[in-house]
Amino acid sequence: MLRSALLKLSANKKFGAWVTSNPAPRRMARRFVAGETLEEAIAAARRCNDAGMAASLDYLGENVASTSDAQRSRDAYLDIFEAIAQEKLNANVSCKLTQLGLDINAEFCAGLVLSIVERAAGFDNFLRIDMEGSAYTQRTIDLVKFVRLRNPAVGTVIQSYLYRSEKDVRDLLACGCRIRLCKGAYKEPEDVAFPRKADVDANYVRLMQMLLSSGFYHAIATHDPHMIAATIRYAASKGISKDDFEFQMLYGVRTDLQRQLVKDGFRVRIYIPFGNDWFPYFMRRLAERPANVGFILRNFFRS
Repeated sequence: MLRSALLKLSANKKFGAWVTSNPAPRRMARRFVAGETLEEAIAAARRCNDAGMAASLDYLGENVASTSDAQRSRDAYLDIFEAIAQEKLNANVSCKLTQLGLDINAEFCAGLVLSIVERAAGFDNFLRIDMEGSAYTQRTIDLVKFVRLRNPAVGTVIQSYLYRSEKDVRDLLACGCRIRLCKGAYKEPEDVAFPRKADVDANYVRLMQMLLSSGFYHAIATHDPHMIAATIRYAASKGISKDDFEFQMLYGVRTDLQRQLVKDGFRVRIYIPFGNDWFPYFMRRLAERPANVGFILRNFFRS
């Protein structure tokens, strides 16, 4: 129930404005968000690189209401690729389509995405299109395939809690698309998503095996030790090299596992979000581990 409440609150703009105006939640958010500026994100990526890990930078934002806001987001992503190249970082970029105008006009959004992908390709880099709630799944896949036909420096994300994900993986693999596999962090109805964690996990393992056996370079995004162990076992059993895939984890989450995987010779990439619009992302992280809410409340009432 608490998880459902947190996910519902993540979409409440008035509550978000109230939370972001208070210092205690802002301090807590820094556990999961690198900062509000590109300079802070670049510094976090540098620290990851120094620790033997790659990075994926995400300028936080979603569901923009105007084309001018979408264009400003596009410009921010162009600047991120410039900064990564200038700083010679081992990093790529992640973005959400609703931040680039998908709710306004799909063709307009595709044009912005293509301009970002072209900038990425110009630096021999890569753009990952994040997956949002299930209402956007088909539109996201359609747009990624459209852009990829024009420039292959783009990939997307598949969520194992959706019933449709195996079909989507087959569809994307047919066009050679690189995929990040995750479990999913949005509140979804039972008619589109597995309600039981055991079923989500079982689907995750099935999809992971499909990806690792595909011959393309994919990302296995998880903090679950059981999913990590299953991935390592499957790769070893099929003779799949540690260089043929990567693990991905979130900034500020399970740094012990991050360090251990690097020590064991696996590729690890850290997803580094930054920007002023951190509230929805922060709430989804809390929903994944509601015990953090108690920590926030204690610090909130001390401030």
